[in-house]
Amino acid sequence: MSPSTDDKPRWRLWAAVALAAVAAAFGTCEILGWPFLAAPLQRWLGHALERRVALGTDAGAASARVRLLGGLTLEAGRIEIGAPAWSTEPYMLRVDNASMTLAYADLLRARAGAPLRIRELRASALDARIERRADGHASWQFGAASQTPDGSEPPARMPTIGRLQVGAGTLLWRDAQMGADMLARFSLVDGAEAATPEAALAPGLQLHASGTYQRQPLRIDLQTAGLLPIVADDSATRALPVTLDAIAGSAVLSFRGTATDTVHLGALQGRFSLQGPSLAAVGDPLRVTLPTTGPFHTEGLLAKDGKVWKVLLERIDIGSSRLAGAFTYDTGPRLPMLAGRLSGAKLLLADLGPAVGAPVRKGGVPIAPEPAVPRATRKPGHLLPNREFDLPALRAMDANVLITIDSLDLGKSFLEPLEPARTHLVLAGGVLTLREFEASTGQGRLGGTVQLDGHDAQALWTADLHWDGVRLERWIHQARAERQTPYATGTLNGQARVAGQGKSTAAILGSLRGAVRMQLEDGTISHLAVEAAGLDVAQGLGLLVNGDDALPIDCSVVDLVAEQGLLKPRVLVLDTRDSTLWLDGSLSLATEALDLRVIVTPKDFSPLALRSPLQIGGTFAEPSFSLDKRRLGGRLGASALLGLLNPLAALIPLLDFGNSADSQRGAGSCRALSARIGARPGLPAPARAPAARRE
Repeated sequence: MSPSTDDKPRWRLWAAVALAAVAAAFGTCEILGWPFLAAPLQRWLGHALERRVALGTDAGAASARVRLLGGLTLEAGRIEIGAPAWSTEPYMLRVDNASMTLAYADLLRARAGAPLRIRELRASALDARIERRADGHASWQFGAASQTPDGSEPPARMPTIGRLQVGAGTLLWRDAQMGADMLARFSLVDGAEAATPEAALAPGLQLHASGTYQRQPLRIDLQTAGLLPIVADDSATRALPVTLDAIAGSAVLSFRGTATDTVHLGALQGRFSLQGPSLAAVGDPLRVTLPTTGPFHTEGLLAKDGKVWKVLLERIDIGSSRLAGAFTYDTGPRLPMLAGRLSGAKLLLADLGPAVGAPVRKGGVPIAPEPAVPRATRKPGHLLPNREFDLPALRAMDANVLITIDSLDLGKSFLEPLEPARTHLVLAGGVLTLREFEASTGQGRLGGTVQLDGHDAQALWTADLHWDGVRLERWIHQARAERQTPYATGTLNGQARVAGQGKSTAAILGSLRGAVRMQLEDGTISHLAVEAAGLDVAQGLGLLVNGDDALPIDCSVVDLVAEQGLLKPRVLVLDTRDSTLWLDGSLSLATEALDLRVIVTPKDFSPLALRSPLQIGGTFAEPSFSLDKRRLGGRLGASALLGLLNPLAALIPLLDFGNSADSQRGAGSCRALSARIGARPGLPAPARAPAARRE
């Protein structure tokens, strides 16, 4: 039997009344805050996050106001989320007089291992204790962590907060992976609340933090002019003015600009100033490989787009060097990538001295290395720098930088600067290479490739260099009296292929192997210097009276071979119309010992000569010079005995008629080697040393 037409309106009426009652009940509960749901909600949140969750100040019973419309909103005198089981902290997050809004979908994603997103959090006080262990487990990681295709856990991501307002906040951050242990105190209020008498707080974010980061002391003072999200995902979030002053280690940073969030520094851009005792003092806390230098100061523009940092360095002052550059630093790849250009009007090699193991210089005077570097710069009594390279820093990032310097000062007053100098710096997989090195000096050119392979515990250094058309008198400043010709002139050509292995400059040179060849063309040498080297007293006195002249060089060749740091001349000869000068022996780059002998073979007659090889001994730091006492003593003894018979007879042992045969042999060897060098056959590559044990 079908209902009558009178029953239909009545059914609809009852349905409407029931719906209104449900709506009224729901509205009433929404207004009252669903007090009976506090305990079930506390249990559900604990289950969803797999953490202890407490709502309300009473430890025995949950008490909170709940809103279900538009997401889950909690209002409680206290909201507390427990720390993970492995942590020793009593909780991860505690907020007083709190109001927290979460989306249901965000809670489900957090349970699946995604980072928790809190849409809004307001509190009179907040205490967060954030931790991450060396194995990657983090206190902000909820539920079961998802796995990457290779089965490993992805890095834990920080929770995101869309809007945060806190009267008084404390953040304890311990991160074993980033080497951070910091305590921050902050407040974050909008302008309206800050203006109320009871608030008495500055508007925006006020943050003061101190602690250590990458084992360096760190202090941060950060202020914004408005409510800046602590962690924001929305790239369209409004940027607000930011003021940042920080001290990291010995480096001091000042920044004035804008950003959209505090932790990730979203859309950061502005002007900065940075100074410190060394560029490495900045690179260490940022995990960026920068050279150890003297004191520096730089200014420019800074911007951040996602994981890419962009820096325009308008000026870089390092000691007396003046540089500029533009770089990007991408933190997205497995190894961060630094790319860009470095240019400058002037670079003093002494300002980068510590990067190759030399002492820091200030005003041209070496000063002690930083206390943080305990290793000695040099061994006692040695000149070669012995400070160890920071090889792990070569493996921390990759780099691709074009370098152009208008004037590269080699740090020696008697050497002409390289003007200009260009190279392409590439750092990949721990191997630092200076490719396509080109420089001009002394009207000539230098070029080649230099590489430092930091793969292993012992660095492998290789160099393949050549130089052409270098005017000796221009490249080497030779101070002489007015109107006197330089001691040596000519066009210098040559090449070097060498390699060495070690942890410092001294160690690499102490194991050096390879060869160096060079020749001097169209050259001259001081006549007085040649006669002095040959101890030709008569001709030397004549030149002192009549004045020195430039003696043309018929041939001059150097052919050196290095093996285990011992440098020996296979041929080192200088041939003139007056004499032929030889050098033999060795010098040790490992012990810095000298054992050289200079021999001069005259081609002409001299009535008064004390021909004797000149011995050069001692060390680089304390060289010694002596004559062959046996040969010199024999001549002087014979002269003294003959002088007893007749004073004129005493001159007979001092007469030197020259040795044309020896001179011709020397000249022939010189010309033959000069022809081979001129043909440019190239030097063989030095044998590679056995691979060192990996760290």
